[in-house]
Amino acid sequence: MLTVSDVSLRFSDRKLFDDVNIKFTEGNTYGLIGANGAGKSTFLKILAGDIEPTTGHISLGPDERLSVLRQNHFDYEDERAIDVVIMGNEKLYSIMKEKDAIYMKEDFSDEDGVRAAELEGEFAELGGWEAESEASQLLQNLNIPEELHYQNMSELANGEKVKVLLAKALFGKPDVLLLDEPTNGLDIQSITWLEDFLIDFDNTVIVVSHD
Repeated sequence: MLTVSDVSLRFSDRKLFDDVNIKFTEGNTYGLIGANGAGKSTFLKILAGDIEPTTGHISLGPDERLSVLRQNHFDYEDERAIDVVIMGNEKLYSIMKEKDAIYMKEDFSDEDGVRAAELEGEFAELGGWEAESEASQLLQNLNIPEELHYQNMSELANGEKVKVLLAKALFGKPDVLLLDEPTNGLDIQSITWLEDFLIDFDNTVIVVSHD
């Protein structure tokens, strides 16, 4: 659950939001509706923590994970597409990287062994053994051919990069999912798949879309 408490936002002398109080609860999909320039995307950025409100605060339930669709695919040019998708779960990806770094050490110590065992436990708890297959399935569902999954993002077309970032947002069943114009750059088959995905998604979804 995502809770908005007494949130206001001002830009110089303009008040965009004033004392907003709302709870976005599990199992519901919410659409933010308003005219162009009304502040829909800005409100999503407040929910995501990208913009600090003038007053009030946003709170997420204990141990819950929030995922945001971003358009920053140029940040990942040197990363493999499948790794970018798995980055959608930051904790899992961090554990994977630390675990791999330990196993690559030439002077593997007893302390490394203890730490590796701890990481293996956390990795399994977070569904790490299924992560790569889940990421690959998301990419396939968005019509990214399998031969591109292990290519660097720099090798993909812009439309394919957009789909990778969408898969990244959807990966790992986040508790709260924020989608700003998720159909931008998608073909009709991918849009239809996304609609079906969101219908079956049983956590919280908040969407801004002109579609």
